[in-house]
Amino acid sequence: MRWMSKLRPMRFALLAAGVLALGIASADARPGGGGSFGSRGSKSFSAPPPTATVPRTAAPTTGMAQKGPRAAAATPAGSRFGSGFGGLLMGGLLGAGLFGLLSGSGLFGGLSGLAGMLGLMLQVALIGGLIYLAMSFFRSRNQQPAMAAAGNRAGMMNREATSPVGSIGARAPVPQPVVPATSDVTLAGEDYSSFEGLLAGIQDAYGREDLKALRTMATPEMVANFSDEIETNQRKNVHNLTSDAKLLEGDLSESWGEEGYEYATVAMRYSLLETTVERGTGRVISGSSDRPIEVAELWTFVRRAGSGARGWQLSAIQQPG
Repeated sequence: MRWMSKLRPMRFALLAAGVLALGIASADARPGGGGSFGSRGSKSFSAPPPTATVPRTAAPTTGMAQKGPRAAAATPAGSRFGSGFGGLLMGGLLGAGLFGLLSGSGLFGGLSGLAGMLGLMLQVALIGGLIYLAMSFFRSRNQQPAMAAAGNRAGMMNREATSPVGSIGARAPVPQPVVPATSDVTLAGEDYSSFEGLLAGIQDAYGREDLKALRTMATPEMVANFSDEIETNQRKNVHNLTSDAKLLEGDLSESWGEEGYEYATVAMRYSLLETTVERGTGRVISGSSDRPIEVAELWTFVRRAGSGARGWQLSAIQQPG
């Protein structure tokens, strides 16, 4: 029965791997797939304050990093060997080699051994150094008028900026980026009831793949994300079933108003049933239809100012860090 003792650890390892796979899959079944996305207005690039419900700081929703390889620095114009003295030296050596080929003496023809080559390199280095110094001198001479002109223009701009409006010869000031002014927003009990209702309604509508219902509860940006997730599931022949979302704990992270809209970011810990099944057969791939899981997320809601508690829509979902 020795094989039984070897089989048991193997069974345990396979069981552990299966449980881990189920945990990962089930965490991806709810709306958003456990990711952070959406818009928080002017605060999209800043992390919401931590709360008692979600004490860990969540990452901003957008604009934190640029993906893709960095562009390589271009070689300065005028030299394929780079700029500076090294480029001139390499250019001189190449020129000497080409001269030797054209004269029929070989790439380094006419050089009598190592001493001749060293002598040639010394001469090219001296000539290259003189050319480099000359180019640096003329370049600095050309830059001085340009710098002086730039200084004059800056002085004129400063004088124009301090000139009274309507003065003769004054130019319009350069427009600066405008950061939307924010104001405090006070929430009432009916607002929190609306947030709780949207939590349950969005989970149910997502589980039914009801985009029409989702459009009434979420912004177009969020609905576009949900639609992409549903289309991906359809191509994979799977269906994410989410339902019975219940708020267990929640508190306000921050609320503010800007440009005619009001925002509220709410930390919520809730339970829900989520299951991934195979389309057509209903075969359970991951999750459980009778054992709820607990999730902690930050949801941001937005409404037009003055639209009341019924005007809230989901505009962002963030995961704690």
